[in-house]
Amino acid sequence: MAYDSKNISREEKKPEFEERVIHIGRVSKTVKGGKNMRFAALVVIGDRNGRVGKGIGKSTEVPDAIRKGIEEAKKNIINVSLVNGTIPHETIGEYAAAHIVMKPAAGGTGIIAGGPVRSVCELAGVTDIRTKSIGSNNPNNMVNATLAGLQGLKSIEEVAKLRGKTIDEIKK
Repeated sequence: MAYDSKNISREEKKPEFEERVIHIGRVSKTVKGGKNMRFAALVVIGDRNGRVGKGIGKSTEVPDAIRKGIEEAKKNIINVSLVNGTIPHETIGEYAAAHIVMKPAAGGTGIIAGGPVRSVCELAGVTDIRTKSIGSNNPNNMVNATLAGLQGLKSIEEVAKLRGKTIDEIKK
């Protein structure tokens, strides 16, 4: 039997992270000869399993800005503690003037969040959460505040280890 490499089915390589463009800002700089146009792309990536990252890419072309944003986001990955698709406890993420209040929700609630906060929660793998944005509605600050809040979450196992107690002692 002859070996035919064309008939071998290859599995498509699935990307490790899902990426989402949150905001594309057009920036112009006035110079002697006129105006220079550039683009800044705010990108969030995540594996929907507790890992999420944010990056900003800047370039004269939109696709290049998005590519640079994805590369930066891969360098800024954080791990998020999740419990049954929601967060383990209430938290407030703060960055500059943006404050994001995040509360755990019962199964089936869905993601109650707006704009950039929703994208970050979806890509982090959170399926049930209630959020409220207070203060700044700048997309960059909202994403940073959300990531700060998610990064500050601790599972019950981590709390027990830090305090030198058992999980049952913490639950009481």
